[in-house]
Amino acid sequence: MANAIANCSTNRKSRKLTRKSSPKVQTILLVTGLSGAGKTTVLKTLEDLGWEAVDNFPIRLAGPLLDIPASAGRSNPSIPLALGFDSRTRGFKADALIKQIMQLQKRPELNIMTLFLDCAGAEIERRYTETRRRHPMAQDRPAMDGIAQERMMMEPLRRWAETVVDTSKMSTNDLQNDIRLRFSTDTNLHSTISITSFGFSRGVPHNVDLVFDLRFLKNPHWDNVLRPLTGMDAEVSRYIESDPAYDEAMRKIRDLLTFLLPLYDSQGKAYVNIAFGCTGGRHRSVHVAEQFGKWLRDDGFSPTVVHRNLTSRPIDALEGPANGASNKMAKRGSKSK
Repeated sequence: MANAIANCSTNRKSRKLTRKSSPKVQTILLVTGLSGAGKTTVLKTLEDLGWEAVDNFPIRLAGPLLDIPASAGRSNPSIPLALGFDSRTRGFKADALIKQIMQLQKRPELNIMTLFLDCAGAEIERRYTETRRRHPMAQDRPAMDGIAQERMMMEPLRRWAETVVDTSKMSTNDLQNDIRLRFSTDTNLHSTISITSFGFSRGVPHNVDLVFDLRFLKNPHWDNVLRPLTGMDAEVSRYIESDPAYDEAMRKIRDLLTFLLPLYDSQGKAYVNIAFGCTGGRHRSVHVAEQFGKWLRDDGFSPTVVHRNLTSRPIDALEGPANGASNKMAKRGSKSK
């Protein structure tokens, strides 16, 4: 009985050790095809999707590469890997490469797929003409001769590949979208949204996609009580929201953003930078940026809100007329309160 219990215990430990030591499956995509068919675009797109990408990689070195642990900073040790190669890769021989791939596919911890990018010869010739580059197989002869030679060299890989994408009629954007649909590892991938408040008097932020000018709203700067406060304070928020134009303007801007942001997603735009500006960047723009941060989160987005001029010193000379009046009249009105 004691021996049976000991044997059961040993078996359980053995199963635990086996389960614990079983390797995670590493996904590898071999990206190849004709020169000029879009390999660089594919690798950059995969990199944006979270893949590790290596271009012009000698496949004969794939075994040693796969034995290297994932980067220490990565939380997932099995990040998908894309290896790009073509006829220019050192030691390229299609039949020999296929044999090496077959050997790698025998490893149970590897899930290896091959993507071949094809393209019509005339389109490849046009692309090389536009970029004023020579085809790698046609350094001293017509481009079409080099394209035909490379097509013959690559044909075994084309037949071998699980996936063939013909890019002849694709724009760069079309190819990027195709790759996202095929190989995205995150079905919830969205554009990274940034919301910035700023003051026009201190310059418009760089790399902004959408700018909304809020200087049509009443300016809290010209109220002596509100001037030292910011758009983060409830008193300032109530003052701005009391403007007759506020509700309708905010509703229309919100409608526009909830319409546009999914369209940016569908086009694969990685970053969308939205900016709200007022004169000094401390009151109106801050309040509205905070509001839109909340509203967009309610609508299912995850924006980051930054207030560029929140801590800037309030300066009357920068603020301009006070809500339609002259600065002098505004100051007089504030003193009479």
